[in-house]
Amino acid sequence: MRLALAEAALAPAHGDVPIGAVLLNPSGEVVAAAHNERELTGDPTAHAEVLALRRASETTGSWRLDGHTLVVTLEPCTMCAGAVVLARIERLVIGAWDAKAGAVSSVFDVVRDPRLNHRVEVVPGVEAQACGGLLRQFFEAQR
Repeated sequence: MRLALAEAALAPAHGDVPIGAVLLNPSGEVVAAAHNERELTGDPTAHAEVLALRRASETTGSWRLDGHTLVVTLEPCTMCAGAVVLARIERLVIGAWDAKAGAVSSVFDVVRDPRLNHRVEVVPGVEAQACGGLLRQFFEAQR
């Protein structure tokens, strides 16, 4: 999570919300890391999770990321949770919850929905204070 927090800290430099993601292979090695780049790129899908999954797929040569772990500083939204399921991620480690848009249990539970063809193990609340603090600090500065 410390690596994901370091990624998240890069986002405000270009006006993006500080959310970071790191993808680990089954051996625990970092395969990809990303932070939000929506403002930077003008791309509404440039969330940290999606960018990390894209980069990992380029690195591994496969869209199937079985056995991989995604570590993210904020509970994924519906789009990102869907991408996690489609990529066959094994484990999702979450920092802070997102009560307004979270799709891992706050609003929806996409990653564990029994109607889908893949379910993800969820490890919640890792460094939640630090992850939430980074977001609060960003939004307070915006006001």
